[in-house]
Amino acid sequence: HVQLVESGGGSAETGGSLTLSCAVSGHTYRGYFIGWFRQTPGSEREGVASIYTGGSSTVYADDVKGRFTISLDNAKNTAYLQMNSLKPEDTAMYYCAADKGRGSLYKFWDKTDLYWGQGTQVTVS
Repeated sequence: HVQLVESGGGSAETGGSLTLSCAVSGHTYRGYFIGWFRQTPGSEREGVASIYTGGSSTVYADDVKGRFTISLDNAKNTAYLQMNSLKPEDTAMYYCAADKGRGSLYKFWDKTDLYWGQGTQVTVS
């Protein structure tokens, strides 16, 4: 079965950097969308960034553009989220997600039919 295992996260100061990793195993599709969502208590889970494994096209939420970079290492089946210039409002639980294949960018950002990682906390102070 498909597993998404996240690592990274933790605490950083305002203006600092953190990197999240998401290792994927068991996915049978070569091309699928993968990325991150984040959630704070009492709020909806919101999209942060996505990338397509079959072509590396990327999409970012407006409030992270220019600060966050999503990338892939296809040899390791791992996606990365480099977060720079962190702000306190970036504090959240971050979840890696991947579509189940034959998905679309719209469905990914709509959180339709996704696999989810376990989540990792990012705290910026």
